[in-house]
Amino acid sequence: MLRLHRNFLIAAALAMCALPFLYAALGAAKPFAAWRWMDIVGEGGTALMAGVWLLITLSSRPGGLVTRLLAGGLAAIMLGCWADCMDEFFRIPKDEVWDNWLEGLMPLGMLVLTAGMYYWRQEQFSLNEHLQKRERLFRDHRAFDRITQLAGAGYLRSQLRLERENHPGRSCALVLLDIDGFHRINREHGQREGDRALQAVGHMLLLNLRNEDLLCRYAGDRFAILMPGTGAQEARASAAHLCAMVGQMRHHGSQGVIAISLRHACAAAEGEAEELLARLGREIDKSTPPPSEMALDAGQRAVAA
Repeated sequence: MLRLHRNFLIAAALAMCALPFLYAALGAAKPFAAWRWMDIVGEGGTALMAGVWLLITLSSRPGGLVTRLLAGGLAAIMLGCWADCMDEFFRIPKDEVWDNWLEGLMPLGMLVLTAGMYYWRQEQFSLNEHLQKRERLFRDHRAFDRITQLAGAGYLRSQLRLERENHPGRSCALVLLDIDGFHRINREHGQREGDRALQAVGHMLLLNLRNEDLLCRYAGDRFAILMPGTGAQEARASAAHLCAMVGQMRHHGSQGVIAISLRHACAAAEGEAEELLARLGREIDKSTPPPSEMALDAGQRAVAA
């Protein structure tokens, strides 16, 4: 990562090396007895630590506004403290303004660093908001599904149990989603395209869920969503919205746009997990269109294509 900031590091190193020569050329060396070791250690140590922090920052971040502000502030603090340390070795006339400007780099660097930390804080808020949608998985170090990078049915069952144990009086809903005619996508476009469709649906669902909702790949082409603090009626509205968002996707396959639609079933997350999931699965199976309608729908899509 440091290679990305090579020019900045070279410039900072050259400036650090140039300062002793500048003070030696424009000032008068102080006798050894006049050196104040506490000031030398404090000011020089601060410059050294600012340099270490600068290296750590640049070795762990890509380029960008936040990186420039953090690195610029630390570099200014380092140079300002180093210039202040040079005053302990060389006597500079009081009327020399350049010395004061160099020492003034330290408060300027603190101001720039503060601005960088503010934008870094905003950056972290944005990242955390995105990661919170999978926070339960990261916290438990769960293995992800190879295709969708979501947890599976076993993790969903454990979270259902924990939700009831930890929040017995709070409403909670479970939504089961099924990709309509997923076997057709695998048959007509291949398993690889089917995997891409699963990934696309998973991403779309994540984008439209709350941070506290838990999305899992339940089985095959079915997804399950645990919605803490949500009633059954509100969950139905959310499920309908999710189905509408997925239905509006333009998923491009190797042979053109692939139409993807979802069916859903939802209920309050009460009772045994196995019984609840089985009941939702039966509700989805009942909503499957009869073969004649599926054939008609496939023919309409062929005509539209």
